[in-house]
Amino acid sequence: MNKNIKNIAVRALLISAGAIFCMQNAWALLPIQHWTEASGARVWLVHSPAIPMVDVQVDFDAGSRRDPAPQAGLAAAAALMSSKGVTAAGAGESALDENDLGEAWADLGASFGAQAGRDSFQYALRSLTEPDLLERAAQLAARQIAQPSFPAPVWASERARWSAAIKESYTRPGPVASKAFGSAVYGSHPYGQKPDEQTLERIAVADLQAFHQRAVAACRARVSIVGALDRAQAQTLVRQLLARLPERSGADCAPLPAVPDPQPLQQSVQQAIPFAAAQAQVLIGQLGIARRDPDFLALLVGNHILGGGGFTSRLTQEVREKRGLSYSVYSDFSPGLNRGAFVVGLQTRPDQAAQAVQVAHDTLAQFVAQGPTEAELRAAKDNLIGGFALRIDSNRKLLANVANIAWNELPLDYLEHWTERVNALTLAEVRAAMQRHLQPERMATVVVGGQP
Repeated sequence: MNKNIKNIAVRALLISAGAIFCMQNAWALLPIQHWTEASGARVWLVHSPAIPMVDVQVDFDAGSRRDPAPQAGLAAAAALMSSKGVTAAGAGESALDENDLGEAWADLGASFGAQAGRDSFQYALRSLTEPDLLERAAQLAARQIAQPSFPAPVWASERARWSAAIKESYTRPGPVASKAFGSAVYGSHPYGQKPDEQTLERIAVADLQAFHQRAVAACRARVSIVGALDRAQAQTLVRQLLARLPERSGADCAPLPAVPDPQPLQQSVQQAIPFAAAQAQVLIGQLGIARRDPDFLALLVGNHILGGGGFTSRLTQEVREKRGLSYSVYSDFSPGLNRGAFVVGLQTRPDQAAQAVQVAHDTLAQFVAQGPTEAELRAAKDNLIGGFALRIDSNRKLLANVANIAWNELPLDYLEHWTERVNALTLAEVRAAMQRHLQPERMATVVVGGQP
């Protein structure tokens, strides 16, 4: 990193240190601007001038839920390979390998990468907003977005390493339980697919190229930006990032077919998987909700009381504090574009697994039937509302919230009204939401390592 970049970075850190004390309240009120580019890319912007930096996230509807079942891991493989090199293009733009890209980003004092989740394939850029640096960062990012080289020898090496890691993971009870639980809850739905040695072996360089050509299109991009850029500057940045992608129109940019939701369980399912381990892994759950479900906030509060609130939660009190069956126990919803799982998880001694499962089931059933107390509801609201500022106390955290709004089509003022909406929830609303979405008598229970 040259001296000029170092000086700019130091100034940015000093400014951020001075600004951090006022950000928690200020950022919640910063408006989100939204528009659609001529390319079809949709943009969400928060102009946050306190720090001379910008964070950008570019999402495409190309996560693992769209992987062909025989090639589970395809989206993740494309993300992994996005940093391994770019092709030559135009005068003076030679091909770059992984080392070249790493050095180029280090010289810019910026970062760029790709990752694939269940729903989205995304690129993330972080850079100082000094004009020359940002333009160079945008140009380099644009090459990685549009011109990945997917070098065959590198993919062969990475695939072998990944396969070995998968094989090693199943020597531990946690991954074994997770795989069995996913199969039980999701069935054949892509949310339950996990890559293995066979699916990775079916992914060739040609498949990575076809995935990229199909998935990464400017007209389908959702771009979230938080930083010291106004709208005009943000528009320039978005156009630079997507400029090298081929132009598409008409059928090439038609909405992708919907992915159907998984089918809910019609009866309870129990799996006991023998495993030599000091601790038995227990997962109990069912299908939950999609992120856009109107009950999301009510379930967030309800789950905080049940098992998401740490040591004050019902499950912790019943399983750990009263009976000493587990060091920690939790519950969680994992909503996505499709219905994600609700899960209760814990670890316990193998000889106590049956008792721990019974206590967890009983606690869950009682909570669904009766709901929280007034005191529990008030404490949960105070905790969630009091911690809201910590959800947006950095550009990166705020970006995650803006991307959530963009991805799930939430109102632009969602953050502004979050606390008042949580505070307005009643006991009856929380109890009704839990009863609508949870059926304790029809859940999957997976125990890995427990005794009969």
